[in-house]
Amino acid sequence: MKLIYSDPKTGLSASMELDDDRKAALLNRKIGDEIDASIFGLTGYKVRITGGSDSSGFPLEPSMQGQLKRKTLRERKKKSTGERVYKRVTVRGNMISNDTNQVSVAITEYGSKPVEEIFPKKEKKEEAGKEAK
Repeated sequence: MKLIYSDPKTGLSASMELDDDRKAALLNRKIGDEIDASIFGLTGYKVRITGGSDSSGFPLEPSMQGQLKRKTLRERKKKSTGERVYKRVTVRGNMISNDTNQVSVAITEYGSKPVEEIFPKKEKKEEAGKEAK
């Protein structure tokens, strides 16, 4: 399972791959739950689950209870004509299960370690190529 955590203040994000022990801490949690992030190596931080997707790429839907896939009817209005358009979409429930492949979380409480250490800045490939020459 992949965990993508982001900082809403700076807009930075990073990802990590979770092993089975850390993955077990997320199972049966729902979108919107707030958890302690020390199990992911972020001591002192708290994160809120904001979304995710399953192994087939279907998103987790906050309004759908449970872990199953369901087809829902979505309504949308066209801007140009005001016409209503309905579309059938497959989504998964809001609970994290073994079928969940990716989970997105946002930092809600900050710890003692600065955010810059958690989100290391990556060099651009062009800049790295110029320095090598």
